[in-house]
Amino acid sequence: MPTDHELRSTDADHLTTGVPGADELGVLRVDHVGIAVPELDAAIAFYTETFGMTCVHTETNADQGVREAMLRVGDDRAGAQLQLLAPVSPDSSIARFLDRRGPGVQQLAYTVRDVRRAAAMLRERGLRLLYDEPRTGTAGSRINFVHPADAGGVLVELVEPADNHTS
Repeated sequence: MPTDHELRSTDADHLTTGVPGADELGVLRVDHVGIAVPELDAAIAFYTETFGMTCVHTETNADQGVREAMLRVGDDRAGAQLQLLAPVSPDSSIARFLDRRGPGVQQLAYTVRDVRRAAAMLRERGLRLLYDEPRTGTAGSRINFVHPADAGGVLVELVEPADNHTS
C-alpha cells in the first residue's frame, strides 16, 4: 500500500468510483484562484517579479466592474492559473470585498463542460447560485457562482470556456 506521499492519480481513481453525481456536473479541473487586489499593475509586478509567473491575459470586464489579469505558473498552459481582480468602481463586488476583508483570496474556480447544466444540477441539490443566467467572464467565458454560504464559506466560480459554447 503506498503512503500518502506515494499516492498517484491512478491510485486515487477509486475515490470517486460509484459516488453518485461525481461526474454529472462536468467539473473538469481547477480553473483558477481569484485574488482581490487594490491595484492591478502593482499586483502583476509582484507575482511576475517575485514568483516568476507569466501574465497571459488582461482585460477590463465592465459587467463585473473589474480589471483583471490571468497569470500562469511555469510552462503548464493547461494548469490552474492565478486571477488578479482590481475594482474599477467603488460599487463593484471586488471593491466591497476589499472594503470588508482587504486583499486576498476571493474565489476558487472550476472549469465545467456546461455552466447552465452545472448550475441547474447544483440548484436541484439545494445550492444557491448568484445569477439566474450565466454571465460573461474572462476572455468570453460563461460563468456563475455558488453562494459562499452554501459552499463552506468559499465563493465557488463555475467557468465554461468561450470555446465550449456558441452563444
